[in-house]
Amino acid sequence: MLWIMRFSGFFTAAMLMIILSPSLQSNPPAEAIRSTYLEKHLRLYRPDSLNRFSFRRAPAFPNAGECGSVDSKISVCDPNLVHVAITLDVEYLRGSIAAVHSILRHSPCPESIFFHFLVSDTSLETLVRSSFPLLKFKVYYFDPEIVRGLISTSVRQALEQPLNYARNYLADLLEPCVGRVIYLDSDLIVVDNIFNLWNTSLGSRTIGAPEYCHANFTKYFTGRFWSDRRFTATFDRRKPCYFNTGVMVIDLDRWRRVGFTEKIEKWMEIQKSHRIYELGSLPPFLLVFAGHVAPIEHRWNQHGLGGDNVKGSCRDLHPGPVSLLHWSGSGKPWLRLDSNEPCELDEQWARYDLHGHSE
Repeated sequence: MLWIMRFSGFFTAAMLMIILSPSLQSNPPAEAIRSTYLEKHLRLYRPDSLNRFSFRRAPAFPNAGECGSVDSKISVCDPNLVHVAITLDVEYLRGSIAAVHSILRHSPCPESIFFHFLVSDTSLETLVRSSFPLLKFKVYYFDPEIVRGLISTSVRQALEQPLNYARNYLADLLEPCVGRVIYLDSDLIVVDNIFNLWNTSLGSRTIGAPEYCHANFTKYFTGRFWSDRRFTATFDRRKPCYFNTGVMVIDLDRWRRVGFTEKIEKWMEIQKSHRIYELGSLPPFLLVFAGHVAPIEHRWNQHGLGGDNVKGSCRDLHPGPVSLLHWSGSGKPWLRLDSNEPCELDEQWARYDLHGHSE
């Protein structure tokens, strides 16, 4: 049963109350089988050029009275801003635009949000500006060559794209004055006030994320990893739990002090020679942070809506309240909608889709 509760004010903050079973919280990732589901649909969707993209202009989203006005030329270093980082690429651009739209619609203070877009194609900035003329954002070029030599094959070709690894370099890419950021994947929508996520206490931890300690953690690494004490020792004196890296609150100041980018790169180098995992950019984060994550409510990452990494089949939400819906997995809502094979929850995503001409 799906209850959608709306809290109305100047803006709407939505909460989905779900009572469904079985719970997906303990579902491990798919076995290491390369998927063709997403690639098949992308061949139908991929444009010949950026000129074929058309996005409607979103309405203006001014701050509510209690937020106060914000100077349109505000500095990225202003301490009152909420910082959100998202990647932009051609194949996931439609998802990124919908994610931004959902955040703005459900925030009472949208003018106080600063977006940091990580790109490997700087021409995408124009498309973002056309949909959100008043949006406060900056585009950061991520050079694919930084990680190309560190990437190994994964269960799905989409997971091998260099831009998936840009999150590893947020502390280097963003201005030093940005001490905290929310990192979000491109295949999600936010249906709650993102300021609530921003205000999460990290304590002494560097990152915060919803944890799923009932998942079978051993499946995230190969038998070669678990049979080698040199590798397994990294989890000594830790109780590692799975967490999804598509939604994270990151203390960039602490990240920079400790040098976590180098720690992640070290595991990627080991992977190249020892094949200790199969799942792209996720395992290095687990190796460095699992067991040292500030827990965030599960409502902030209702993930797995894209099915597994093989078929991308439909899935239900976890039981409980929902603040963020995440189509992790190979099934993306815009592809399923375009192919007239939508899942029930894809219609929730469609409410924020700005793709197409204005009527």
